[in-house]
Amino acid sequence: MGIIFKDGNFSAFVEGFLRTVELSALSALFALVLGFVLAAFRVSPVPVLRWFGTAWVTVFRNTPLTLLFFAVTFMLPPLEVHIDSFTAAVIALSAYTGSFVCEVLRAGINTVPLGQAEAARSLGMGFGQTLGLVVLPQAARTVIAPMSSVFIALPRNSAIAGAFNVADMFSFQKVLTERSAEIWGILFWVAIAYLAISFTINAVFSTLERRVAVAR
Repeated sequence: MGIIFKDGNFSAFVEGFLRTVELSALSALFALVLGFVLAAFRVSPVPVLRWFGTAWVTVFRNTPLTLLFFAVTFMLPPLEVHIDSFTAAVIALSAYTGSFVCEVLRAGINTVPLGQAEAARSLGMGFGQTLGLVVLPQAARTVIAPMSSVFIALPRNSAIAGAFNVADMFSFQKVLTERSAEIWGILFWVAIAYLAISFTINAVFSTLERRVAVAR
């Protein structure tokens, strides 16, 4: 297992770890924004928006993530859209994860009694105000636990980016495996790094869940 601390391997490992964290954090941020917009579309009174939200979730939830990476990497250049591999990875992960975020939020919205929205509308609130000020704050209490599962899975899903020229922990593992036969030692440290990220995300959501429980 000591190979990771030899010949500059540790610095490469740290670089791959930080790249994975950066990729996961950016993708989580954009997925959260996208998921919120899609969830708003899915409960919107406008039929076209509901159709768009439903179509997006249906397509991206049922498309393998690897295929999305291929699409973003190889289909955009012929359309004269040239982006680096890291940006392509963020787009693919955000589009994929955003569909799951949308469904979690929509499920939370459906737990809010219909009378809450009707009361808000009776006070003259529009759809956006009702959703943002009345419905979502109540729905947030029920979606924290399932949302944590979505974002815990995100760093593991980001490992696919290593196969598309993104210098994350997956690509680091491939390089070190080619240098040495100590594959189990390499996989051990890579697994520890992914576990550290997952435990951190879980701790953040557990803290949020406790605070929301107190706020009730």
